[in-house]
Amino acid sequence: MKLPQFPAEFKFSLNNKVATITLNRPEKLNTMTPDMGKALLELVPYINGNDDIRVVILTGSGSKAFSAGSDVKVLDQYGSNWQLRNRVDYARGIWAIRKPVIAKIRGYCIGGGLEMALMGDIRYAADNAQFGAGEIKLGWHGGAGNTQLLPRVLSTGKALEMLLTGDLISAQKAEQYGLVDQLLTDAELDAAVENLAARIADNAPIAAELAKHLVRVSQSTAIDIGLQYENDTFAYCFTTEDSNEGRQAFVEKRKPSFKGK
Repeated sequence: MKLPQFPAEFKFSLNNKVATITLNRPEKLNTMTPDMGKALLELVPYINGNDDIRVVILTGSGSKAFSAGSDVKVLDQYGSNWQLRNRVDYARGIWAIRKPVIAKIRGYCIGGGLEMALMGDIRYAADNAQFGAGEIKLGWHGGAGNTQLLPRVLSTGKALEMLLTGDLISAQKAEQYGLVDQLLTDAELDAAVENLAARIADNAPIAAELAKHLVRVSQSTAIDIGLQYENDTFAYCFTTEDSNEGRQAFVEKRKPSFKGK
């Protein structure tokens, strides 16, 4: 599958089975435009269909922001209210990625930026990061996940506090709330995320994608159904070449070499 073309405000790289998506609009706090959203959505099938990609890192350029969400000044480019309702949303693009997604967060992570981070799987943040669902201060609420995902990550009360006040919270409070999975200094962040991504990329990719899928299933499915589904996909894993490689490597006391087959 051919890598799609991107606008200058959007970067993509691939190294050692780890893909990095960088929102590259630092002078505008990496806010998203319709063109950037379109580019992100066009990238998703490439990521999902590329066996050389096992992990995705999502981040923003510069130190001021991961992303401040949609660029309010260009919201009219989405068209009428009905067209806005039926837009193809960039945050849902992150949700559609089947590979594990790590959000690497510096600076502001607010509005649609918070929604993109929530659509990822693991969130590592620098201690200068700030988080907020500030849409209510502008007259609306989040339209791509904040009202649905924050209560799944935080308590209902903490989620509503963020949603109803629109106030920013510090990285330290975000970690306390469970919104941030690992809090680091700015100097530590890059190496920590790269190390995490490399450790995930070393493992069997089919099993990793299924584990991610099963965790999502657990959030909206009765436990009995989820347990049965988990057992079914567990059994499926044993039909793969990677499971044979893992067992053989264990017997031979060596590191397995997984192929995603």
